[in-house]
Amino acid sequence: MKKKILFILLVGVFLLSGCGKTSESSIIKDLEKKINNSKSYYIEGTLEIVNNEDLYTYDVKVSYAKGDNYKVNLTNKVNNHEQVILRNSDGVYVVTPRINKSFKFQSDWPYNNSQVYLLKPLLDDILSDENRTFTKDGDNYKIVVAANYPNNEKLVKQEILLDKEANIKKVTVMDTNGTAQITMNFDKIDLSSKFNDNYFDLKEIIDVKEETPNDNKTTENNTNTNTNTNTNTNTNTNTDKDKATETKQTSTIEDVIYPMYLPVNTYLSNKEKVSKDNGERLILTFDGDNPFMLIEETVTYEKEHLIVPTYGELELMASTVAIVNDNSVNWIDNNIEYYVVSDKLSKSELLDIARSISVLPVSK
Repeated sequence: MKKKILFILLVGVFLLSGCGKTSESSIIKDLEKKINNSKSYYIEGTLEIVNNEDLYTYDVKVSYAKGDNYKVNLTNKVNNHEQVILRNSDGVYVVTPRINKSFKFQSDWPYNNSQVYLLKPLLDDILSDENRTFTKDGDNYKIVVAANYPNNEKLVKQEILLDKEANIKKVTVMDTNGTAQITMNFDKIDLSSKFNDNYFDLKEIIDVKEETPNDNKTTENNTNTNTNTNTNTNTNTNTDKDKATETKQTSTIEDVIYPMYLPVNTYLSNKEKVSKDNGERLILTFDGDNPFMLIEETVTYEKEHLIVPTYGELELMASTVAIVNDNSVNWIDNNIEYYVVSDKLSKSELLDIARSISVLPVSK
């Protein structure tokens, strides 16, 4: 009798463990099938990034179409500063519509590191981690996998929350202490969204000015509307006059922004402000064992869209999207363009300095 009871218990344990593994396998297979079968998708959500004690919040809109076409709209919810990451057959762009300027470069983005708001990179992280953990969390499922952020080694793991239908609801990226540093809440995922043929063209984001011989009028092509129920309309409706007014407000540098972090045995040795066309440039020189320069300069609205060819990688910082290469970090924030430059510091050290520069009001 005892042997029979023991046998029944062992069979029960085996069945229970088997069911658990089946659940993990089926949920991941369902997720994989959904993403791989989708030729296009549209996402809306909210992104939160922690920087020291500050919290930066973005409205996020993501559009994807087969053939490596991506458009990511990031809008800071405090000051409405908008940037767009665009990938199409021409390359990768970081666009700042407010000043009618974009940086263009050849890059492996978004496949060179983890991405909290893109489905395929998230799926790749799940499938490539043999040490992932899978647990049931109420009516949801939680998958914990390694995070891949080469320029920020503090970010080590990500927690992906799915509902029972294998829909991604939330992604949380954590540091070595298990503290959330990046959180993406998914409000909408449409896996059957369709877009116009020119939806991923650069001219659909920025102001395209076409002068005709007849009327010499300016045509602004800035609608960004797809053919599905998703009306992905660019919310930047400022006229040229509005943008000119914004430019006047930032034609001078009134407040000097200093980095809150300095490498060991490094100090400010010189501060110089120089005039430039339609603005100012501030040069802060830091000397010592780990010398670098911090350059801050006003930016102006470009009457004709300016495309700057750039070498580097995309890096999502707390308040903006930066471009990082071997000896510099460059970004635009609150109508000021910043450069951290050094021929001695590593990428991670340059980014530590850049991340310590807080220039915007933030939400708590």
